[in-house]
Amino acid sequence: MRFRPVAIAFLALSIAACGKGGADSGAAGGAVSTNTAANVAPPPGGDWTTVVSGSGDGIVMGNPDAKVKLLEIASLGCPFCKRFEDEGVPEVMKLVKAGQVQWEFRPFIIHGPVDVAANLIARCNGPQGFFPMSAALYREQERWMGRFEQAPPERVARLQGLPPTQAFVEAATLAGLQGIAAQNGLPSAKANQCLADEAAIEREVAVTANAQSEFPVFKGTPGFAINGQFVPNASSWADLKPALEAALR
Repeated sequence: MRFRPVAIAFLALSIAACGKGGADSGAAGGAVSTNTAANVAPPPGGDWTTVVSGSGDGIVMGNPDAKVKLLEIASLGCPFCKRFEDEGVPEVMKLVKAGQVQWEFRPFIIHGPVDVAANLIARCNGPQGFFPMSAALYREQERWMGRFEQAPPERVARLQGLPPTQAFVEAATLAGLQGIAAQNGLPSAKANQCLADEAAIEREVAVTANAQSEFPVFKGTPGFAINGQFVPNASSWADLKPALEAALR
């Protein structure tokens, strides 16, 4: 696929705010009430968290017939998304494991090339590798985002002039993402191949554009939809939990 020049310019922009609209809404909110949908028997030899696939723009985990389909739109470089990863994801995973919720994660671009680089690395080992790698990137977020933010401005500016087969390899290098990937089972050579994949780069740009088209009210990460309906003013576990409990009843 030919890389469109508009895409690289698009990546230079701050596309949506990280944590806009309620991200500082308070406590984590605790566990979802047990007065919810009944557990669903897992597939033989595992549980529902092992059922993972790529589906359209996102990566999906869980029972395809779950009563509740939860969509998370998030940036791997966003600190408010990391907060949801820390506070909300453990609770979501309990519901996924029980077969009550199917969880879809759609990576979103906020910080330009470094977000794209992180997305490409997270997807590099296929759907089964996505959630372990995204969890690792969230754990190390302060480290790699800090490295990118402290990189010499001239090297960051140079990214805009590089061809796509080099730009995201360089962005990842500035952030030290290849090293984090290697520590979590993705060799640097393979990571660099994914970072130079023009079709994959175009897809990441399209995923972000599609999210904004599908949910015009979406203003910042993380954002959530339940059964196709966007949840307004929810950017933390405390915000999302009541809507999720209502959907499970």
